Amino acid sequence: MADSSLLSSELELQQQEELYQQLLLQTMGKLQTEAPESKVIRPQPGMCVKTFSEADKEKIFINICHSNSVPPPPELTREELTELLQSEDPSGYRVPMSLGEPHAEVGNNSQGCTAYDVVVNQDFFHKCQKDPLFLQFLILVSAEGLENKYSLELSRDWKVLKNRKFLGSVSEQNIRTKSRPVIQELQPQDSTAKRPEFILFVEPRGGQTEYLTAEIKLPGVASSHALALDVGEDQLVLSARPKLYHLDIFHPFFIDQEKSVAEFNKSTHILTVTMPVLSSSA
Repeated sequence: MADSSLLSSELELQQQEELYQQLLLQTMGKLQTEAPESKVIRPQPGMCVKTFSEADKEKIFINICHSNSVPPPPELTREELTELLQSEDPSGYRVPMSLGEPHAEVGNNSQGCTAYDVVVNQDFFHKCQKDPLFLQFLILVSAEGLENKYSLELSRDWKVLKNRKFLGSVSEQNIRTKSRPVIQELQPQDSTAKRPEFILFVEPRGGQTEYLTAEIKLPGVASSHALALDVGEDQLVLSARPKLYHLDIFHPFFIDQEKSVAEFNKSTHILTVTMPVLSSSA
């Protein structure tokens, strides 16, 4: 059972139950019939960055590639980037990227090394090439992405190779073409944004919880293009632009982020987020 403090409702319990059963049936049908859509791309070489692993001092090469198939990040000026890097929490701005598997290569000295391929949006890559600040930011987020995915610790004493755009052979990558619940990357929270009304449901209501669903009322929002949604393992963050709503809540469950789904109803202005539960964090 969910903590009662999480249930913010204006509906009677019976109305909640009937509405939730309808939403659950719709969502479970989608989970069973809709497989994540993806496609295979061959990225273009961009630049090769040499660094090393802090743990064993092994040489690491990051091949930063680009493709039009990868969505661009939100627009960002140089002044906004400077403020972002100086802020206490720059994680609100995210760069969509595809992180490839490690592959063994041989460096110029005939010694073995490991290379990783990172693919970002083509226009964003060219923008970063023209500005040293953006270029360092691109290398930083690429390194942090690899660190998070592969539990690495990479040296920040890196070097961009002048005469090499790629180490190894360019490989195809399988990228997602159908968005996960993240509708668009999060923007920094605005203090003028209102907290929307929402309801959290759990299913089943007795026994082990299998699904957690959030129903969020967003009057004034015309489409999902105005929304920025981030589903964490035990947190849900939503922003509606321009400066309409902001919601940041924690819940006592660990969520399967990959299989979570979100749907915005333009008629009712309600966003429904259905999240499979892995376990309780309580």
